[in-house]
Amino acid sequence: MSFVNGNKIFADARKGHYAVGAFNTNNLEWTRAILKGAQEKNVPVLIQSSMGAAKYMGDYELVRNLVEQEMRVMGITVPVIMHLDHGNYEAAKEAIAAGYTSVMFDGHDLPFDENYAKTKEIVELAHSKNISVEAEVGSIGGEEDGIIGEGELADVEEAKKIADLGVDYLACGIGNIHGQYPANWKGLNFDRLQELADVIKTPLVLHGGSGIPQEQVVKAIKMGVAKLNINTECQLAFAAATRKYIEAGKDQEGKGFDPRKLLAPGADAITDTVKEIIDWMGTPAIK
Repeated sequence: MSFVNGNKIFADARKGHYAVGAFNTNNLEWTRAILKGAQEKNVPVLIQSSMGAAKYMGDYELVRNLVEQEMRVMGITVPVIMHLDHGNYEAAKEAIAAGYTSVMFDGHDLPFDENYAKTKEIVELAHSKNISVEAEVGSIGGEEDGIIGEGELADVEEAKKIADLGVDYLACGIGNIHGQYPANWKGLNFDRLQELADVIKTPLVLHGGSGIPQEQVVKAIKMGVAKLNINTECQLAFAAATRKYIEAGKDQEGKGFDPRKLLAPGADAITDTVKEIIDWMGTPAIK
């Protein structure tokens, strides 16, 4: 199966009050683990690379080809969206040229007028090639590729203006943050989410999904969030399983040092995490 864009998948999710997972890949193991989880649950999945991950792995074309070829050899039959996560203006254009089927232009750190103008340009370019576009209004807390956000709340009027450009899904700050959540985190601001959902029918995106209590995630999905971004939770699961393998001395037993064996517990942990979060989101199996 070839890549699809996210338009119908996320529009259906918004209407159906469920979400579809957006999982970051960082290498071959990550890619295979995510695809395996989605295939076993028989649900669509969005695989995304950040600018930093794409640079680490090579470039956008390499990432795209890796995911596509893994789909081929694994016999993946569920719909897969190839997405750029938190791309700046240049990265969005590079990912479009590389054959991604969905891109996020993240202009939240720009003056609103500049964010608006560049989002408009990316939407026109991407849509001419049948590529989906995600935009962002209001900073998401934490750090993503060197951009630090304080977790501000999106301005409803600004969010409506960006949505009206025809973006296919919209990320809005509602108190969420990237990375691990601190003990004094106040939780999602559901009042602001309701204000946004009342005036924006575009599928909404919850970034920083890792670490938000399950009941808050479920509530946000019922209110209009259709795309849930997950990265840190998979990283933590991978690290914990790999640590357990090494601390148990498995790497010193026979050929336990072989990277295919050394990395296998971590990859399995990613797959288990993907499947667990799919259940949280209520993503229906493909009939």
